[in-house]
Amino acid sequence: MQTIRHSATRLSALFSLMVLAGCAGGPEGVLAPISANPADYGATKVDMLVATTREAVEDPAFLFSGERGPDLSLTDMEISIPPDNRRRIGEVQWPRRLPANPATDFAIVKADRLSIEQSRGWMHENLGPSRHVMVFVHGFNNRFEDSVYRYAQIVHDSRSQVTPVLFTWPSRASVFGYNYDKESTNFSRDSLEQLMKALSNDRYVGEITIMAHSMGTWLAVEALRQMAIRDGRIAPKIKNVILASPDIDIDVFRKQWIQFGAYRPKFTVFVSTDDKALAVSRIISGNRGRLGAVNPAEEPYRTEFELAGIDVYDLTGQGSADFLNHSRFAQSPQVVQLIGQRLVNGQTVTDSRVGVGEAIGAVAVGATQAVGQTASAAISVPIAVVDPTTRRNLGDQFDAAAQATGGTLEAARPDLR
Repeated sequence: MQTIRHSATRLSALFSLMVLAGCAGGPEGVLAPISANPADYGATKVDMLVATTREAVEDPAFLFSGERGPDLSLTDMEISIPPDNRRRIGEVQWPRRLPANPATDFAIVKADRLSIEQSRGWMHENLGPSRHVMVFVHGFNNRFEDSVYRYAQIVHDSRSQVTPVLFTWPSRASVFGYNYDKESTNFSRDSLEQLMKALSNDRYVGEITIMAHSMGTWLAVEALRQMAIRDGRIAPKIKNVILASPDIDIDVFRKQWIQFGAYRPKFTVFVSTDDKALAVSRIISGNRGRLGAVNPAEEPYRTEFELAGIDVYDLTGQGSADFLNHSRFAQSPQVVQLIGQRLVNGQTVTDSRVGVGEAIGAVAVGATQAVGQTASAAISVPIAVVDPTTRRNLGDQFDAAAQATGGTLEAARPDLR
């Protein structure tokens, strides 16, 4: 009885935190396109294709509601982003009043509904030299405008040379709408699979990255699993899957992983053991552990990730404007820049030569030359990482530094092997 009472008290406290976070969101009705030219204000633009299973509304300031629509809808949206000297990386500058001011606010420049054929034309016009498409799937408790502005921020701040596609699913945008949102992800599986297949079958598209957050990771993984079962494998053009704070039952993910089959994309996972939103999800889900909240240094996760070839960023303890610690992947300058730097170079987030720990270290700490400096950088890398390449290479760096100084670092050295 005491355990039940303790869990109920904890759940109530965490829900209160989430309600407060929701109340701190931006204003509503911000999607009506402005008539000003963003270039006149030093602003830049992100042009994205938005695919949604939400219900369309007549009001151009909203475009889509949180209810479920009968069909997949497609929209060409251009988002104006304030000059870099007027904003911080990782932040969305919501309009303080309407119409939005391009000098200080995120603003919509264009929002044109497209047919399927028109969306193909948009894709061919907007593919860059790399022909790399990145599909983003948002998480729980998101309004339509939340997902549009957040993905525009990620694309802009990461400097990713990709063609951005947003998949946004019906969300009630309420912390009390968890079950509705979860069922909406299931409602949207076929449509996301349809979108991924259409991109994969487009001969002009070269490579696809899927990036999903929170409850959206469940939708993304389920759509991939469904594709693997239906077609015998995940489409080869889908090279990279990034799961940020995945709200997926660990046991279920193990089954999903098996059903992907032998030919899987490269998976990268962002986790935080201090993620308060996933703590609520765990309680709601019968006290079952969530993939995004595991400690990747502990067994059995450490061995399972290594055997599966999954690279893991542990963002526990990192600073974030989100006090729920649930959106660090988008708000951390180091993380968004890491993603962008790897994609800009035509690479996946990780490859066989460089571990994610070294990549994030290069962004957060800076390149080092001398042996002693290298060891220092390795120790001070602010994001703990579990991936085989990083453990081997950082372990070698510690050993080399110990030999060079005539001492030993074993006492301070983490178990990297």
